[in-house]
Amino acid sequence: MPELPDIEAYREGLAVQCVGRPLEQLRLMTPFLLRTVEPPIKEFDGSLLRDVSRLGKRLVFEFPGERFLVLHLMIAGRLRWKKKGAKAPGKIGLAAFDFPEGTLLLTEAGTKRRASLHAVAGRPGLAPFSRGGLEPLTCTAAEFSARLRTENHTLKRSLTDPRLFSGIGNAFSDEILHRARLSPLKLTSKLSDAEAKRLWEGTVGLLGEWTKRLVAGARESFPDQVTAFRPEFAVHGKYREPCPVCGSPVQRIRYAENETNYCPECQTEGRLLADRALSRLLKEDWPRSLEELDERLGNS
Repeated sequence: MPELPDIEAYREGLAVQCVGRPLEQLRLMTPFLLRTVEPPIKEFDGSLLRDVSRLGKRLVFEFPGERFLVLHLMIAGRLRWKKKGAKAPGKIGLAAFDFPEGTLLLTEAGTKRRASLHAVAGRPGLAPFSRGGLEPLTCTAAEFSARLRTENHTLKRSLTDPRLFSGIGNAFSDEILHRARLSPLKLTSKLSDAEAKRLWEGTVGLLGEWTKRLVAGARESFPDQVTAFRPEFAVHGKYREPCPVCGSPVQRIRYAENETNYCPECQTEGRLLADRALSRLLKEDWPRSLEELDERLGNS
């Protein structure tokens, strides 16, 4: 799922290509994308795009008369800038936004259609789309720490909860926790003041660096290749690859459709966190350290 740095890159790319220009036509390839129709979607045709902003993980397109289009890309939604009048690609094309200099295509890979577009009348109508999370790049260390401790959850869950923090998802939470040298399963109630500050510093530093980098790139060319798996990442998507800090193999915890990656040496004092599926299968045979894991792999 595109996260804060990715959404900011999209926002910058749209500012360069589309803001200040009329949306000549909005073409919908599937009716399921559009979730609300007040004002009617055809009213946006010919309207000047005044601004594009980020609201959590959503993009908000602002038009005159306090009319808005609110786009949530969800997990597999992506935006691509093409020549004017470009056709939406086959089964994955959801919508096309035609502007004078080009066409913005909305696509969604896979069979599940989760991306959504809402037509909204009036600025108060945007309130339901705000989940209330703190903006991690502008909050203070004290605000960050206080928000962490409002509920007792794992750090991984807290960072990715949009009611607590805005715009952080699975990929960047892995990277933040690695930089802060903290276990994804550590409970917020067990977090010391020093650890909370370290987590805040890791969050601000990592998200700030990636946002600056991706936004700068979006000024040069539209960000057509948004992905959750980047070569420069330390742990996310790097299962069994060496940690860039200590060289230990990156490990994972799998659950539902997601996966958490972490470095045992840097984050959990060498302990392996129980993978829910495998630990149920292996029970007492679950390896507790990298040394035990190496022995198991060596004997397999």
